[in-house]
Amino acid sequence: MTCPAAHDPQAVSLGGPRFQTDPIELYREMRRDHGAVAPVVLDGDIPAWLVLGYRELHQVTSDPVLFSRDSDLWNQWDRIPADWPLLPMIGRKQPSILYTVGERHRERAAVISDALESVDPFELKGHAERFADELIDTLCGKGACDIVGEYAMLLPLRVLARIYGFSDEEGPGLVTAMNDMINGREGALDGQRHLGGSMYALLAAKQAVPGHDVASRMLANTAGFTVDEVAQDLMVMMAAGHQPTADWIGNSLRLMLTDNRFAASLAGGRHSVGEAMNEVLWEDTPTQNVAGRWTSRDTNLGGRRIARGDLVLLGLAAANADPHVRTDAGTLTGGNNAFFSFGHGEHRCPFPAQEVAEVIARTGIEVLLDRLPDVDLAVPASALARRPSPWLRGLTELPVTYTPTPALGATR
Repeated sequence: MTCPAAHDPQAVSLGGPRFQTDPIELYREMRRDHGAVAPVVLDGDIPAWLVLGYRELHQVTSDPVLFSRDSDLWNQWDRIPADWPLLPMIGRKQPSILYTVGERHRERAAVISDALESVDPFELKGHAERFADELIDTLCGKGACDIVGEYAMLLPLRVLARIYGFSDEEGPGLVTAMNDMINGREGALDGQRHLGGSMYALLAAKQAVPGHDVASRMLANTAGFTVDEVAQDLMVMMAAGHQPTADWIGNSLRLMLTDNRFAASLAGGRHSVGEAMNEVLWEDTPTQNVAGRWTSRDTNLGGRRIARGDLVLLGLAAANADPHVRTDAGTLTGGNNAFFSFGHGEHRCPFPAQEVAEVIARTGIEVLLDRLPDVDLAVPASALARRPSPWLRGLTELPVTYTPTPALGATR
């Protein structure tokens, strides 16, 4: 069966540059031209639907049977070449929790949540402060740096690796491997092999000598999961926890450095960091779009006829800005947490994982403002560029200047 979106001459290419340069206006135009559900095409003219409406996205994520996470349902697999660039994101027969459905998914999600809930929040914050200080020690004497490449992209995985059970010495290598995978260039496959090999080695070590860490807790569960399943889920958790958290740090600092409302925050250190982070989740969410869900039968959504096996993409950023639920887009979001930035429903980011990400991101921002209190943007705000991705929204770099200060070493 062919996805009806393939026959729409007005279908929007999801690889277009405006997802990088002007996504807010692009989503507004798509909503005007197509309504709450828009036809789009992926690499290789592969059709899909992008859900733009807040209510429609709530409907999709609330019904995991009709809108399934089982990618085997896709009616386009016969058109997907072996070297399709989106296969790492939209895969088939993947053993991780991402593509597990039903009771097995709920059991795996419970194991992950239980393991993360056992992380001591004070220890987590302590790890985040220590690694943040170590990174800033390498930067503070220079007077200028790229916060994204030299700080935000290095911090989250160091902390995650520590609470998962890796040694501190293994952390930098894991960071390099993960960032090579994310960049998708010549080092991507080597990075993937390094991450996979390291994860299986960690689990073998924890089977022999369990510790007080996430990997040991997951191995000790009584739900009958294999080492392969635990390894796959830990790798998914690391990837999902690293890049969006790094972008949360970068996007929040960009907002604080370019918006006059936060000028006092920079001068005063930690004030309003939480407000900036919350606003980013509404207005500049690190995860723009998510692939995806597949319809288990013919249905209607947002006035569109969706055929069985169609791919439905979750437009998180577009739904956050839906004028039907945000009648005054200029109003500050304050403490309103009804955004879709962590997903919704059975397959949303587990609450303990959200809390871990928030602690890492907030601590990273607060430590940087403590250590470099006069940090300022080194280029015009208009010169800041985003990575060319319709999926994750983050800066390619965030160049800043500040007064050089001495390193703290172990004295903090």
